[in-house]
Amino acid sequence: MPHIPYEVVRPDQARSCAVFASPHSGRNYSFSFLRSTVLDGHSIRSSEDAFVDLLFKSAPHFGAPFLMAGAPRAFLDLNRSRDELDPALIEGVRRQAHNPRVASGLGVIPRVVANGRSIYQGKLTLDEARERIAAYWVPYHDMLQSLLNDARGDHGQAILVDCHSMPHEAMEGVARMGLKRPDVVLGDRFGAAAGSDVVDQIEAAFSRAGFTVTRNTPFAGAYITQAYGRPARGQHAVQVELDRSLYMNESLVRPNGDFEDVQKALSGVVAEIARIRPESLALAAE
Repeated sequence: MPHIPYEVVRPDQARSCAVFASPHSGRNYSFSFLRSTVLDGHSIRSSEDAFVDLLFKSAPHFGAPFLMAGAPRAFLDLNRSRDELDPALIEGVRRQAHNPRVASGLGVIPRVVANGRSIYQGKLTLDEARERIAAYWVPYHDMLQSLLNDARGDHGQAILVDCHSMPHEAMEGVARMGLKRPDVVLGDRFGAAAGSDVVDQIEAAFSRAGFTVTRNTPFAGAYITQAYGRPARGQHAVQVELDRSLYMNESLVRPNGDFEDVQKALSGVVAEIARIRPESLALAAE
């Protein structure tokens, strides 16, 4: 099994109410896991948010903690409820109400990676699924809530910036409509997960850095945004989806020649988000 459930880098001084997190960039593919899958070491990475942790690593420098997954998404998906168990993969799981994510093989223990390629030849035991959840899902989410509690306790508000990447082809539909293809999609569950003032400031930060930004289409935010976005309680959650083709060769899963430029631009975005102050949020709400 992967060595650690997460890594958290804290700032020297907690100057920001923002918390940055990357639940899908884990790349600790243990030998035992690779031995259990029918995919090769390259294909298994196709659903990973490769290098997102490196792109947003400046967060602690600007006073915000950064939480990163250790286990890869193909092993355990931290952006799913712990109850989203797939009966087609896990023995002894009863079929429940229709869940499109589980039905497509993308439950908390994924059955497939990108393009619907199966990860395993057979089924996993329920005990194994529960062991993964206890060892990786629970510690990650406990730490995430702890960081948000600290931010809210120190600053009166907390802003979770949940960092992800999207395949370039995910925006093909937008391009076919003749619209400008977005570089970034912000998801706030159509306003349910974050105050509009928070999302406005995050969008403005990306736009000033030269990124084309849209909201909620086709990614409005999944489990993490839904579970942690409680704006009425001063806890906001915004999912950030970044076009992978901007900074990596998607087929080779390698940084491309623009990686350092994108990383530098994102450092400026992170700095702006980290400077969002609770006072400005309170004033905007009045």
